[in-house]
Amino acid sequence: MAPVKEATIPLLTPYKMGKFNLSHRIVLAPLTRCRSYNNIPQPHAALYYTQRATNGGFLITEATGISPTAQSYPDVPGIWTKEQVNAWKPIVEAVHKKGAIFFCQISHAGRASHYALQPDGEAPISSTDKGLTPGLEGQDWSPPRRLRTDEITNIVNDFRLAASNAIDAGFDGVEIHGAYGKLIEQFMKDEVNDRTDQYGGSLENQCRFALEVVEAVVSEIGADKVGIRLSPYSNSMEAVDSNPEALGLYMANALNKFSILYLHVIHPRGNTVKSPCSLLPMRKTFKGSYIVGGGYKREDGNMAIADNYADLVAYGRLFLANPDLPRRFELNAPLNTYDESTFNISDPVIGYTDYPFLEV
Repeated sequence: MAPVKEATIPLLTPYKMGKFNLSHRIVLAPLTRCRSYNNIPQPHAALYYTQRATNGGFLITEATGISPTAQSYPDVPGIWTKEQVNAWKPIVEAVHKKGAIFFCQISHAGRASHYALQPDGEAPISSTDKGLTPGLEGQDWSPPRRLRTDEITNIVNDFRLAASNAIDAGFDGVEIHGAYGKLIEQFMKDEVNDRTDQYGGSLENQCRFALEVVEAVVSEIGADKVGIRLSPYSNSMEAVDSNPEALGLYMANALNKFSILYLHVIHPRGNTVKSPCSLLPMRKTFKGSYIVGGGYKREDGNMAIADNYADLVAYGRLFLANPDLPRRFELNAPLNTYDESTFNISDPVIGYTDYPFLEV
């Protein structure tokens, strides 16, 4: 017997995010997929994203490198060359034909990298020279090189140029990756950042780089096309802060002066609405649209919207395994189970575009 449509659930109510009229509150979270060979987006990505696109839906790309030094894994996409921009264009166009809104997550891995992924086999760059272990395929990440103060402006500019390139590729906007132990978070969190210049030593200084990136991107493409992702409570890539609530509140308040479109905040996986690591203070502080994510299920997401805990809910693994996730949530239908062993393989189909749709 086919699933029966329920009364409208909170996740399926419309929402106006700035100038974008969304038909529902379910967001495709950024998900590293490692199918962009030689850092060039591939035609099979068009099928992957359009499978998950709905009219009025909101999709965010996988983390997309801003420069040759930005990669954390092999075969992740970039957006620093004309070739990459041109490769993104048909993918973006295909998503737009489905009526969806599409943002590019622009990212720099920082110390979460390896000599083999760096130009000329150089050391990864970071806020620190403290290493990170374990790393890729159980091996240690390569020891990073601490950025000199005078080099940081160049990295900020790389984010600005990546944002400009994303707009040239046709994206509706960009999400700045300031979460999960990547470069921006390596500056923000005090158990990683051990600097003594103007980018370290105090909460204000630790957040300076992140806010300079936001300012540069906003000045380049406009605040109405900019979001940022943060994970103050996460310990991913050994990026830990001694006072995550203070960090989150500081950033939520500081971001208000730029009037960016949205703030996307991640719970530690498995801790959502009822988590002791509450994201509600950030929600109350930030004045734009507020997205939450990190292990949410259907019930959690509905509760988050119904209780005004968030405006939108980002789904990662569930959306990966269920390309028709909004439809399944609408019908409260059974969900496909994701296969972690195929998350980051290079196959253009397996674990990528072969998850089945509902037969209704």
